[in-house]
Amino acid sequence: MEGFKRVLILGTGPTSIQLAVNIKKYLNCYVGIAGRESVRSEMFFEALKQKEHLIRVNIQNKKHRNMKGECFVDEIFNGYQTIEGEWDTIIFSVTTDAYIEVIKEINNKILKQLKCIILISPTFGSNSLISNYMNKLNLNTEIISFSTYYGDTRWMHDRPCNHVLTTAVKKKIYIGSTRFPSENVNTLFKLYERLGIALEIMETPIEAETRNISLYVHPPLFMNNFSLNEIFGDTKTNKYVYKIYPEGPITQYLIRDMLSQWKEIMKILEKINVKSLNLLQFMIDDNYAVRLESLSRQDIENFNHLENIHQEYLLYIRYTSLLIDPFSEPDENGRYFDFSAVPIKKIFVNREGYLDIPRMPKEDYYRIKIIQGIAKYLKVACPTIDKFIKTYENKIVEVAQSHRGELLSHAFVVQSFEEDLNMICSEIVKL
Repeated sequence: MEGFKRVLILGTGPTSIQLAVNIKKYLNCYVGIAGRESVRSEMFFEALKQKEHLIRVNIQNKKHRNMKGECFVDEIFNGYQTIEGEWDTIIFSVTTDAYIEVIKEINNKILKQLKCIILISPTFGSNSLISNYMNKLNLNTEIISFSTYYGDTRWMHDRPCNHVLTTAVKKKIYIGSTRFPSENVNTLFKLYERLGIALEIMETPIEAETRNISLYVHPPLFMNNFSLNEIFGDTKTNKYVYKIYPEGPITQYLIRDMLSQWKEIMKILEKINVKSLNLLQFMIDDNYAVRLESLSRQDIENFNHLENIHQEYLLYIRYTSLLIDPFSEPDENGRYFDFSAVPIKKIFVNREGYLDIPRMPKEDYYRIKIIQGIAKYLKVACPTIDKFIKTYENKIVEVAQSHRGELLSHAFVVQSFEEDLNMICSEIVKL
């Protein structure tokens, strides 16, 4: 366990608290948390100071009891440039679009000591991005990518503090490292086993990064006129992410776009010799199951070999089957849990006082722009991805113009992410 003696977590969100408790509890290591200076993080650091660095995790479901716990954080750093001391592992628990911005603030002396960097919730290309940065410093650090964070964790009292609630835990996560085999990956495998999560080890980090369902479903669900009008408009009635039109955005055309985008990403994977995935099987076996009465195993497992119209039909069935939780207990009126009633969140004023865009689709914009850039570099045509981006960018430009003179976050700016893309593509060419 050489790489997990002194672990520094980057980020001040709820995820960082859950990670710190798990790592302290099961790996018994020295743990620090660092974050950027901001209005939001100030509340977090103040709460930790008042509680003498004590952090707590509660759970919503008894079966997730291994996630529960409390511990004292050994060191806190308010501002990444203030990090000091010796750390063998750092864990990125920040949004993917902030990776380079964050690592640039960390003193090179700190980076030179590192044995391992872990990306908890990266996107397609994140490992290549950090690898490129470390290679330029002539550092041979192991960089590990997970497919995604393992749960749904939120603030206990809806504001940054020392206490979080984990409401859901994933059954299976993928992991890949720049080293194969890897002693650090084996340590993480045992940790996840104790948490009750299956960890599948992939041969490469980019393969793990492609096993994130958000890549395949968020752009079609959010980057369409229906959802964008709900996010940026002033409608009074709620619309829902996973509902069928007119309650939500799902139509036969959205399903067609979802299928087309998946096929475009599979062409990119083919170009870089990464194993493709069966979209329907991934949705059902790794994310949310449906009853076999709704979708047969034969249809699920043969999905990749079916005609387009048959694939669209099966994807539509999948979403209609999850309008309710098919495994919940019905109430006295025969009603099942309204599983799909996830409201589409609207633009809001953030803690810094700027008009901002919700995490979905703000984070998805970075993800899909990176995929588009990689596709262009590899000369893979992606008309559906191009359409999503054009629809989204046209909307943020229109909204920014209509709010001229107001404080707007950087999320309203059309971006190229050129620096990140150049770094990613210079590594992808080596695959």
